[in-house]
Amino acid sequence: MMVENVRYAWYALRVRSRHENTVASHLRARGYESFLPLYKCQRRWSDRLKEIELPLFAGYVFCQFNLLDRLPILTVPGVVHVVGVGRTPVAIDETEIAAIQAAVKSGLPRQPWPFLEIGHRVRIEHGPLCGIEGILLGFRGHQRLVLCVTLLQRSVAVQVDEAWVRPTLQEHRACNGRVTSQARSWQPA
Repeated sequence: MMVENVRYAWYALRVRSRHENTVASHLRARGYESFLPLYKCQRRWSDRLKEIELPLFAGYVFCQFNLLDRLPILTVPGVVHVVGVGRTPVAIDETEIAAIQAAVKSGLPRQPWPFLEIGHRVRIEHGPLCGIEGILLGFRGHQRLVLCVTLLQRSVAVQVDEAWVRPTLQEHRACNGRVTSQARSWQPA
């Protein structure tokens, strides 16, 4: 009997607050492919500064599984539900999850970023993120590539070298349906 090598879609799991690492560990222990992208940040403690790793998407863990057999996923301690529309789970776009995985593997500095729908789309032509597309922003003298997960309406900013970036020819539609090539300027607090 031959076993087929089937690749399932990626889904976002909503998890209890601060249970992302526990859920990811349980999923791996049960044989599922899970993905918990992290970033480093400094936190001030009473006597020192400490660098810690936090989830890029707080409250979410990504998992690859057969949607028709999701009960074992939902019984993992800390999992609230599979993200979707109403009660219907929706898979994460493969190019979006691949872009986030490439950003994590690159080792470049990254941080959570507000979700953006309009802006200048760019393609990275050089460096460890070669071939990835996203939205380019300038912040504090550095260039950042914003990668979006549309289903979660969350984004991640990865610091990139300005020389790596080339604009794409694709224009985007704003919320009101008009075609625009203007980037909205946004500065985090």
